[in-house]
Amino acid sequence: MASFPAELKYTKDHEWARIDGNRVKVGITQHAVDQLGDITLVNLDTKVGAKLEVGKAFGTVESVKAVSDLYAPVSGTVVEINKSLDANPEFINESPYEKGWMLVIEVASAPDGLLDVGAYNAHVEAG
Repeated sequence: MASFPAELKYTKDHEWARIDGNRVKVGITQHAVDQLGDITLVNLDTKVGAKLEVGKAFGTVESVKAVSDLYAPVSGTVVEINKSLDANPEFINESPYEKGWMLVIEVASAPDGLLDVGAYNAHVEAG
């Protein structure tokens, strides 16, 4: 079982959110990576300046096992995209919480509805 960083927030769809003031860095969890296997392609269907809604798809990741949608954990405006994933999708496998981040979203208000690490662990264990 993977351990998850305690300072992050999580979704039931296995995205993580690192909240820093009104900016939220987003990626997928180690659990998602383990389930998908080797990630071969990241397709972020958004651009800087785009508005995202919580729970709406913003792209896909492809692996040797499956194609999986990516869902916004918060609503807001995309202010940064990790372009290095275009050429290096393996960053997600190697370092999902550091080099494998996907987007930074600027939010108008503090995100709610996200899981803390204890609740996310329970969700993963429940399968």
